[in-house]
Amino acid sequence: MHGLGNDYIYMCPEEGNSSNWAEVSRRLSDRHFGVGADGIILALPSGIADLKMRIFNSDGSEAEMCGNGIRCLGRYAVEEGLVRQDANSLKIETLAGVLELELISENDVVTGARVAMGEPAFHPASLPVLIEGSGPISGYQIEIDGFLFDLTFVSMGNPHAIHWLASKDPDDLENFPLDRLGPLLENHSIFPNRTNVQIVQVLDREHVRHRVWERGAGLTLASGTSASAVCAAGRMLGFTGDRIVDSLPGGDLFLEWDGIGSVYMTGPAERVFDGEWTGI
Repeated sequence: MHGLGNDYIYMCPEEGNSSNWAEVSRRLSDRHFGVGADGIILALPSGIADLKMRIFNSDGSEAEMCGNGIRCLGRYAVEEGLVRQDANSLKIETLAGVLELELISENDVVTGARVAMGEPAFHPASLPVLIEGSGPISGYQIEIDGFLFDLTFVSMGNPHAIHWLASKDPDDLENFPLDRLGPLLENHSIFPNRTNVQIVQVLDREHVRHRVWERGAGLTLASGTSASAVCAAGRMLGFTGDRIVDSLPGGDLFLEWDGIGSVYMTGPAERVFDGEWTGI
């Protein structure tokens, strides 16, 4: 399944399955020797929600949350009979807390979801990032491989470091060397748990454009938590208003945040194909 090209392999393991899911994700996510994906997502029972979601990136690391992934999990849960087929909302347990989805359907088929992504946090300890200050932190400069990043830090239950481009030229965003600089910033020593990296252009108060280097997965076509972080940071800094369209390489996400409480993200969920895995 994928949300705007951010693709994951979905599984519902039998109870008691003790597979090494980190290794499973590394093997299956390989785009040459496996199925090919940004990672795997497990649909598991939960004692506090309708389902529990576990996410393993393509490098085997476990992520706290995935906005595109959780939308697709909502569709997967309905189509696989893990929840009522007439369900129009779900609560899903994640490492970032219990999140609620409003499912969007067309002709009785789930096509997307509006997700309460949780409240953004701007305190350095919440990411975490090893710098002094009580937050919000913006304009923090780090020079990496000759490039000076000017960063805003946001946590959406997982860490985000945002660099704002002054230019609105789409070529400047497309040509930014994120494949080279992204992994260097992701693994910088000030981020004990690594970080996601966003390069953003503000087109106007209702429209931004950005690319993402995703922690543990690399360049991805979209990221729901990244878009949520960009929405919160843009609104906090006065760059954008309460509602924005975020244009990512894989398509558009719709974000809402009025400065209080949860960021809301709306986007599609696509099922691509089904297969059978017999083990590694």
